[in-house]
Amino acid sequence: MSSDSEKTAPVARERGGFFAKVKRGLFMTHTEVLEKLSSAVKKSLGIDESVLELLEEALVAADVGAETASALTDAVRTRANGSERKDLAALRTMLREEIENLLASAPRPDRRTEAPLLVTFLVGVNGSGKTTTAAKLAAREIAAGRSVLLAAADTFRAGAIDQLQTWADRLDVGVVRHREGADPSAVLYDALSAAKARGTQTLLVDTAGRLHTKKNLMEELSKMRRIAGREVPGAPHETLLVLDATTGLNGLSQARRFVEAAGATGVVLTKLDGSARGGIVLAIYRELKLPVVFVGVGEAVDDLVPFDPSEYARALLDDEGAEARVQS
Repeated sequence: MSSDSEKTAPVARERGGFFAKVKRGLFMTHTEVLEKLSSAVKKSLGIDESVLELLEEALVAADVGAETASALTDAVRTRANGSERKDLAALRTMLREEIENLLASAPRPDRRTEAPLLVTFLVGVNGSGKTTTAAKLAAREIAAGRSVLLAAADTFRAGAIDQLQTWADRLDVGVVRHREGADPSAVLYDALSAAKARGTQTLLVDTAGRLHTKKNLMEELSKMRRIAGREVPGAPHETLLVLDATTGLNGLSQARRFVEAAGATGVVLTKLDGSARGGIVLAIYRELKLPVVFVGVGEAVDDLVPFDPSEYARALLDDEGAEARVQS
């Protein structure tokens, strides 16, 4: 039996807590970008074209994407031409502010609704972390005082149902499940009926995640959306696309299909634990036009934190020792 502390671990994080967790996850990207910029500024007479070229290269290497890297570099170039300061601190400030502007351009979905039952779909390819994310979101909902039910609708992946059951047992929440290989829409229908009958406040649906090239999966997701909307007005109220940060830009082609078929409203970026190229966040905003709602920075149940654009930009670029290295 799980303890109360395990159930309520993911309480609301202070901004400083988010910064510490995300900066740890972005350590490699943060270090590589700053080292390239520091070296470039040191060798030049300020923010000149050679520095801007290296800036663009550093952003591309961080998995920002070529178009996004070019757009950010152009914005910094324009600002630098009209600025008196040409040092590393100024460059970091300009880039951080342009990153914040980019992140602010995507809509921020309202996660809270007036619906008696809030229905959230978790979609994405196998291996992205959907099932674990469903459990972590359940833990957050429990910590917020909301009743939760899980739906094990990822019926095609071996072990997915048992994995969600294990999490449900740890969190002491109910789970609606069928046998392996069962119709995901049937699982969803039973889960919706159970949630309504029990007066549950939040239903989290772990959907199937076969590869995006399987047309039948996309049709199934569309069907599930229709069923949810028929049984609960406005459902699904939220559809979170779960992406593995370590796949980088390779994951975006898969993601686009899920956006089209499942109507994703936001992204959960998992495995941002130091091995990923953290610039993928910017590519998601610019290319998918979706906000990152949560980031996963570890395996613990409380290692899923709400995404903060300003703190992300700060974690990516702030470095108290950078100027000292340039001057040395």
